[in-house]
Amino acid sequence: MSESAGLRRVVVTGLGTISAGGIGQAAFFEGLCGQSSPPPLLIHDFDPTPHFDTPKEMRRHDRFAQFALACAGEALEQAGDLNCDPDRIGVHIGTGVGGLSTIESQVLLNERAPRRVSPFLVPMMMPNAAAAAVSMRYGFRGPCETTTTACAASTQCIGRAAHTIRWGQSDIVLAGGSEASNTPTGTQGFINMTATSSAGISRPFDKDRDGFLHAEGAAVLVLEEREHALRRGANICGEILGYATNADAHHITAPSPGGVGAIACMELALADAGISPSDVVHINAHGTSTPLNDANEAEAIHKVFGAPGPLVTSTKGITGHSLGAAGALEAAAIILAMQHKLIPPTANYQTPDPEMAPIRIVAPEPMKWEPGVSLSNSFGFGGHNATLVIGPP
Repeated sequence: MSESAGLRRVVVTGLGTISAGGIGQAAFFEGLCGQSSPPPLLIHDFDPTPHFDTPKEMRRHDRFAQFALACAGEALEQAGDLNCDPDRIGVHIGTGVGGLSTIESQVLLNERAPRRVSPFLVPMMMPNAAAAAVSMRYGFRGPCETTTTACAASTQCIGRAAHTIRWGQSDIVLAGGSEASNTPTGTQGFINMTATSSAGISRPFDKDRDGFLHAEGAAVLVLEEREHALRRGANICGEILGYATNADAHHITAPSPGGVGAIACMELALADAGISPSDVVHINAHGTSTPLNDANEAEAIHKVFGAPGPLVTSTKGITGHSLGAAGALEAAAIILAMQHKLIPPTANYQTPDPEMAPIRIVAPEPMKWEPGVSLSNSFGFGGHNATLVIGPP
């Protein structure tokens, strides 16, 4: 996002996270770099009550919206006094599913007694409920949007938010994603389509990978125009250098053969950032632990970057796969890796796949690094691809 082209630069000045790896950015990063173990599919330690004035208010938000509000609160606390016209502050929060727990509970009520269906069913189940809740809580009147493109949703939200700042439509945007779809129906749906691990282990890029672990999670980043952030003395955590999105146009769940869509998406993102493949030091891969996704992504990375290529990690061995929130969590992981000068390992990676294109997987321990340009990849069901280019502050 070059200033020489007359476009504004976009930086990150706050972030908030909730995941199976830990609640809050400190616990989240510690979890990513700690001992590998199967992540809990539900985030049992999350207590929504501190984030609401009354129990009644809390009950009027689905769990995925509660996650988003909690993450927004943490991100804004770090960002400090925004000192900005609320009309110039936007909210872009994506989700893959939306308020599934609300839908399930209300369907059961409808079967027993239709009149018991809550009048809040629609505003709680709608995918844009999280973005709307954050916007209303803080009075942010800029563009408020939701993207629902499966596992690419929150990466697209961050990229779209960065572009609104870049092009002068906003000065600050809260961007990210939230997912709480681990309901009986949601879980069984993924099991029945054989997308999840029968062994109960997420092991991205490993020879014995057999599917992902469906998990909850959320992350929100405060994106801000760089000069605005500098004027108010904000602590800059990182910079969004580029973004691209495209479609495989191939299959509802399988990636395009040879990683063609992923290749094009990464190349478009590099072009948007005005950099070459040799400038990239690190990639936080989509790395779901499914046989097709990991093989195709590895092939795409190898074709774009060659050998030896950038350092590659997938954090889903710890976080599980939080669908529409995954990309935002992984962008946050890159920012934190830059702050700590430490790249988290790919948990549970033990046996190289001899049929996979060679890439430099960080495992089994975290790796020290001098922070540099990094990519965050997200590839969703329906053939949605999205890539962010993130630089150190």
